[in-house]
Amino acid sequence: MMAEASRRQSWSASSYDAHARFVSDLADGVLDWLAAQARERILDLGCGDGVLTAELAALGAKVVGVDSSEDFVEACQARGLDVRLMDGEALTFENEFDAVFSNAALHWMTRPERVISRVRQALRPEGRFVAEFGGHGNVAAIMTALEATAVRHGVDSSLAHPSFFPTVEIYQAMLEEQGFEVKRIALIPRPTLLKTGMAAWLKLFRKPFFDQFGASADQVLRETEDLLRFALCDAHGNWTADYVRLRVEAKKS
Repeated sequence: MMAEASRRQSWSASSYDAHARFVSDLADGVLDWLAAQARERILDLGCGDGVLTAELAALGAKVVGVDSSEDFVEACQARGLDVRLMDGEALTFENEFDAVFSNAALHWMTRPERVISRVRQALRPEGRFVAEFGGHGNVAAIMTALEATAVRHGVDSSLAHPSFFPTVEIYQAMLEEQGFEVKRIALIPRPTLLKTGMAAWLKLFRKPFFDQFGASADQVLRETEDLLRFALCDAHGNWTADYVRLRVEAKKS
């Protein structure tokens, strides 16, 4: 096994498009909550490959996207989008945006208090923060299988669950402590069909976990898939991820 694995999740725009397009395809609900208006200035936090950034811009909003992945940022800029390389925990904007929007990104930012503080700083007075990300119980079966695999092989189990998946109560309290008024917030179960299968999902979303196995990574991947088969694979071989999303709309007080 490798002596040490990188703990930072890395992204490829092409593999994301092939195996995770459902992430933006299922964003209608949070976009409805945002209700973007023409000429509004909106920050797309953790914009990924820019599919939703472009959709917001097409509505007439003035959109700036930020992401910490160089590959994503380059892909967005190649499409003519105003997207910048920036960490969500270190946003540099001040009183610039009518809204901060985020889809399927905040759970990767594991110091949420810093993110909330910088989001508030970026918003104009009365600006709104509308986001959807992994909530409590998100991919619970998958994380349990990864944890069991880590224990079996004696490796770093923390790489099995590198994300922030809060309850409604915890996240609402975090927002209110930093001067937001929560307008609505909910946990939304969303079992999601994985058109390219569980192995592709694991390779994309838990790459640092499997990197620590070195040449044995494919074998361990198959072991993990076998643990999940009973719970998440149907009789026809179709895989489902046990997603639970937290959706929130809050206003800067």
